[in-house]
Amino acid sequence: MTRDFLQWRPHPWHGLEIGPEPPHIVNAYIEITPFDVMKYEVDKATGYLRVDRPQRTSSQPPALYGFIPRTYCARRVGALAPGADRGDGDPLDICVISERPITKSEILLGARVVGGLQLIDRGEADDKIVAILVGDYVWGAVSEMRDLPPVIIERLEHYFSTYKMVPGEKSPIRIASVYGAEHAHRVIEAAVADYDEEFG
Repeated sequence: MTRDFLQWRPHPWHGLEIGPEPPHIVNAYIEITPFDVMKYEVDKATGYLRVDRPQRTSSQPPALYGFIPRTYCARRVGALAPGADRGDGDPLDICVISERPITKSEILLGARVVGGLQLIDRGEADDKIVAILVGDYVWGAVSEMRDLPPVIIERLEHYFSTYKMVPGEKSPIRIASVYGAEHAHRVIEAAVADYDEEFG
């Protein structure tokens, strides 16, 4: 029996490992579930989950939503997104598809990367990596975005194109492209390099 353990809870962004086989299999720290109508976000200073804002519309995230630890979206991530001036200065977002409902947030899970959405938000790259829960019995054979039913991708695109929408105003978000696993791996590698440069 191992007796190795962390005496204190690590910061979910800086203290957790990126995953066992990055950029192919990564850890995802989940902030929001498909059952949440509030936008939660990890507080960057403390690591606690805080309420960012109530969702203005009735749209709910179609997948588990969080970030990949020890990633940062800065100049390298921005360089991979045509039309972006820079990355958004946050950890790299990830959506994880699971056949079984997961209703709790603030959990860590293994995720196999299959692609992503390239979002541009007010001139900043705000990529959403898409992954499958490791060991999922229904979606486990999916290796590329094109293997997913088109309706799942449509729901992801709809959610992210509307989740910051304010009635009467033009949405600040543009979905530039949907990409496969190979480009998603490059985005993750860029976000890891941006993190290493920023935080050492």
